[in-house]
Amino acid sequence: MSLHDHSPFYPNRSTRAKAYLEAEEIGKLEKAATNLRNRLLIRLLSHLGCRISEALGIKVEDIDLDNGTITIQHLKIRLKLSCTGCGQRLGRSHTFCPKCGSKVTEAQIKQQERHRQRVLPIDNETLGMLREYVERGGPVIQGGKRLIFGINRHRAWQIVKECSEKAGLLKLVNPETGRVHNVSPARLRDAFAVHAVKLNDSGDGLRLLQEHLGHASFNTTARYRKVSGKEHQEWYHKLWSKKD
Repeated sequence: MSLHDHSPFYPNRSTRAKAYLEAEEIGKLEKAATNLRNRLLIRLLSHLGCRISEALGIKVEDIDLDNGTITIQHLKIRLKLSCTGCGQRLGRSHTFCPKCGSKVTEAQIKQQERHRQRVLPIDNETLGMLREYVERGGPVIQGGKRLIFGINRHRAWQIVKECSEKAGLLKLVNPETGRVHNVSPARLRDAFAVHAVKLNDSGDGLRLLQEHLGHASFNTTARYRKVSGKEHQEWYHKLWSKKD
């Protein structure tokens, strides 16, 4: 049995899964796309690191071709549950109110919406693809908006999965839980973040990454340092390095 058989990056020889996609694998994924729209979808997810909901919400007017930027709109909807008797905040699994003890048969539901936006730079190649796509008439008009893609989340996930299978990419494993997943839009965002951390894992680099990804908490961004494994490896090798 090889030492790599139970590695977090290849946890089982039969599943042949790894933790995240490398840059060359992203390139294979792009080449597997059968049309410009699908290739552009993969490109934006992997080169901008945006969420799938953000990518599907991009409108033509969000793209500034002259300055090479794109405005990302993010709508986060959060549901708050509370006891109808005393107003105590409840979790989804609560059957009894932790404050008044009454049985929870119905809960008050309050919906909170948070709108945020951020302006991201675009590399020249991706900008050229966007320009070509718009000039070809690719955008779709929905609800009075000129959306770049005009597809739903399910179709977007299908496109990424189909391209990954065509490219012969391995499935991906969560390094913390060990669960194996297909290549998905979320994993392309992860690949962007890990690539950024491997190139610059300084405090300033992580703060820029936090701003770019739109994370409210720095802890969410910092977990990519752990996923990349670079910090852990450097720490470990320093323990056993010979001192002069």
